[in-house]
Amino acid sequence: MIQKIYQAEDLEAAVLERGFLPFFKNPIAGFSVEEMTPEELWFAENVDGPWEWKGPVVRGWKCAYGKLFHGKTGYVSLEWFPDLANYRRSRYRFEDAPIDEEGRCREREVYETIVAHESLLSKEIKRLCGFQSSRKKPADPLDILSAGRPRRKSAESLDTALARLQMATLLVIADFEYPLDKHGQPYGWGLARYVTPEALYGPEILSPASHRTPAESRERLLAHLRALLPHATESQLATLLD
Repeated sequence: MIQKIYQAEDLEAAVLERGFLPFFKNPIAGFSVEEMTPEELWFAENVDGPWEWKGPVVRGWKCAYGKLFHGKTGYVSLEWFPDLANYRRSRYRFEDAPIDEEGRCREREVYETIVAHESLLSKEIKRLCGFQSSRKKPADPLDILSAGRPRRKSAESLDTALARLQMATLLVIADFEYPLDKHGQPYGWGLARYVTPEALYGPEILSPASHRTPAESRERLLAHLRALLPHATESQLATLLD
């Protein structure tokens, strides 16, 4: 089993071997991309590292990526994703999602907008759903208030909605897209492109777990994680799934 990650191919292989791999350190020691990747490959100049590997691994269509572990990012192989979705989706209902000051369900709006366009970058979701960056303030707030315009939802609300939809396995990240400089070279942080698993992998992606109840899928996942991580407590394993 791969213990150290030096390139994108190693990362993909590590996810496929384990089925699950959080990106950052977590209570289960050694179980993260962060701990498996040598320090010199993090943010090294002219050397790709874990941040740059995300796109190639996701584009390989063997691993799902997103905020899938207690609201934190990580990978799940497509072998295990159907059971994770079978369990997670049984615990999520739009009816239980927060309602904003305008009486709208932010999460439903974001999800339906992405479905309607098949996939969207985060900046496109922000524009189409009327989210406004908290860092951009109007020149004269009193003018807007006096005009009777409704307050717009904050950028933080969009982040929260996207995180909850990913945790529910209703959305995953299809790729990361970078702006180009005048020489046509990518720079900066990549923007995430969000999509439903069904649109990315095909409607049959969830079929392997369709004959199992959510409880059966959870137990199957736990059995796999117990074998994979014998040093982890039941509480730690449950945190990965719930």
